[in-house]
Amino acid sequence: MGGLMALNTVKTTVGYLRTLLGKYTPLRLHAESLDDIYNYIEISATISTSGQPSAEQFELVKAAGFMDVINLAPHDAENALDDEANVMAQLGLFYTHIPIDFRHPTQADFDRFCGEMTALRDRKVWVHCAANMRVSAFIYRYRCEILGDDCSVARQDLARIWTPFGVWKKFVFHAA
Repeated sequence: MGGLMALNTVKTTVGYLRTLLGKYTPLRLHAESLDDIYNYIEISATISTSGQPSAEQFELVKAAGFMDVINLAPHDAENALDDEANVMAQLGLFYTHIPIDFRHPTQADFDRFCGEMTALRDRKVWVHCAANMRVSAFIYRYRCEILGDDCSVARQDLARIWTPFGVWKKFVFHAA
């Protein structure tokens, strides 16, 4: 399983580079369904995650019944949407931005994230960051520590995106 998890980390990195091509070149990757959104994972009927969707892809998110979007990437992430808050407002989606420093995720960041997720527990929430690496780590902990989900099942979803290393390994598995 270790090889598969490392392969998924490489897949996520290559996919992230593809999103940069879409932002900085005329090449556009079209999405016709949620499955086409970079690193999309449906966690439950009310929680889905992904890397950075395009403005057009957020239209698919809205059409799928999501009302809330939480963004964990900083505004200056290479593949970030310009003025994402305004894009969400135009679509009628509620937007929460919790910028997480990839080099230094903190317990305070996680606590704020948990507060937002708890407040939205009865709504459909789309959680994204640049590559779904930050999000998959936060969602893993949220599922294990707050929702009481089976950590082995949550870990399988985490492994679909990447194998946390460095500060992220400590952040994710400190208590699990």
